[in-house]
Amino acid sequence: MGGDHGPAVTVPAALRFLAASADAAVILVGRSDAIGTELARRHATASARLRVRHAAEVVAMDESPATAVKRKKDSSMRIAIDLVKTGEAHAAVSAGNTGALMATAHFVLRTLPGIDRPALVSVLPTLKGQTYMLDLGASPDCRPEHLLQFAVMGSILVSAVEGRERPSVGLLNIGAEAIKGNQIVKQAGDLLRASELNFAGNVEGDGIFRGEVDVVVCDGFVGNVALKTSEGLARMMGTFLREEFTGGPLRRLSALFAWPAIRAFRRRVDPRRYNGATLLGLKGVIVKSHGSADAIAFCRAIERAAEEVRGGVLERIAGRLAVAEASAAVAEAASAEAAS
Repeated sequence: MGGDHGPAVTVPAALRFLAASADAAVILVGRSDAIGTELARRHATASARLRVRHAAEVVAMDESPATAVKRKKDSSMRIAIDLVKTGEAHAAVSAGNTGALMATAHFVLRTLPGIDRPALVSVLPTLKGQTYMLDLGASPDCRPEHLLQFAVMGSILVSAVEGRERPSVGLLNIGAEAIKGNQIVKQAGDLLRASELNFAGNVEGDGIFRGEVDVVVCDGFVGNVALKTSEGLARMMGTFLREEFTGGPLRRLSALFAWPAIRAFRRRVDPRRYNGATLLGLKGVIVKSHGSADAIAFCRAIERAAEEVRGGVLERIAGRLAVAEASAAVAEAASAEAAS
């Protein structure tokens, strides 16, 4: 029910996803009358693979997270997350209020053992393909150990979804040297170097889009600023191209000859291909779609959720953390014995 368009986008996106994913099913959670109208408009009906779960309330896009958690227990957002908690659904996808989604998901699902804070992770295009970046806004203030946890989760996510055995991890910083950055970043770098991760060192802002590493780690404040800056830059470049190719008859004519290259460029940077940010670290898969997403973009967010479920991302993270905790316990016991 959320986002800029509501069921007018989410319903056709779900139908598009089901047409391409024979092994999946979708539960549409929201006001049944609005969902039914959109289904009828597209000559679709509820079935074993497409169920409708009625929700009497909707979390408004400008509603506070606290209000959503405390007063909107029958909202589409809350019910969808509850379905994940009970196991009736493997994942929840929403284009609604970001703060409310993060707060509700954290309250209902809680974090995995060994994870202090969840992190928003998304895919960004690079010169070499794509990179995963986290955190993008869930945790603006972080301690060094939080950044290490983000790195572990991001590395496991890339391994599960992309099939890379040891993804490279970079720490976003103001310089490549280990002595650069504030105390939190420098201490996080020390933790990463001492870990078993494939840590490639510090990455500067321009290194994100050069594709220097598979996973870029930062706190939510820095990550959100970097993400919004890149989105603004992409929109500016698109506007400049339109202006240049529509400035007069000769330029319009040249645009006809350049159209194949323009179309290829637009496809490479099309934000719809990268839509969907996962709230990683919770006891369930939660994917946040951009509020302005169209049906193609929202379908991509659903596909991202399905990929993470199929890849067993939660199970891999939980298993990795359990091993790390056991190793830490053994080391602590050995240290205590040696001291005695």
